[in-house]
Amino acid sequence: MPAKGSCLEDAVFRKLIVAEIDAVYRLACHLTHSRQQADDLVQETYLRALRSAGTFTLAEHGVRPWLFKILHNVIFSRGARQKREREVMEDLRQDMPPPETSAPLVQQHLIDWDNVDERLKAAVNELPAAYRVAFLLSSVEGLKYREIADVTEVPVGTVMSRLSRARTALVTSLAGLAAEQRLMRARTPAKTETRET
Repeated sequence: MPAKGSCLEDAVFRKLIVAEIDAVYRLACHLTHSRQQADDLVQETYLRALRSAGTFTLAEHGVRPWLFKILHNVIFSRGARQKREREVMEDLRQDMPPPETSAPLVQQHLIDWDNVDERLKAAVNELPAAYRVAFLLSSVEGLKYREIADVTEVPVGTVMSRLSRARTALVTSLAGLAAEQRLMRARTPAKTETRET
């Protein structure tokens, strides 16, 4: 394994980025809801990555956040820049983020997207783009606040605010699903020990 901060040989670099192609494609699909658009985005992301091979160094967080950052830049350079700026300005206008709301569906643990209830997927897909990106990077891909800030090029406080608002929005829109899950748990008979007298 090359030392962190060192430039990589071409073969090593290519091996590292190819190993992350599934994760990059998955995120592209989440953000576009289109396999065709995701294919195009991944292709452009990897073209940009290959063009930057000579300047890339193996940083503390590895190659995946770096590829996510390229993908993020590709997406927002394709016409979504104005929308992103409006959302950032909205973030800046808010003095304080809403209080963190706890719910079992959207707690801070990794989500296995392939096995998630379709209602949760739909609710995530309806989030504003900036909130959806932050939520997916955190809850599906497992990136930390600082890594998400690097990927999306916003301050850590903005990342935290977006995640808080995303979770609050999901808790609100998924209240029915949460109630359904609580009801199902309540109907499951608890195991009791029987004692002989």
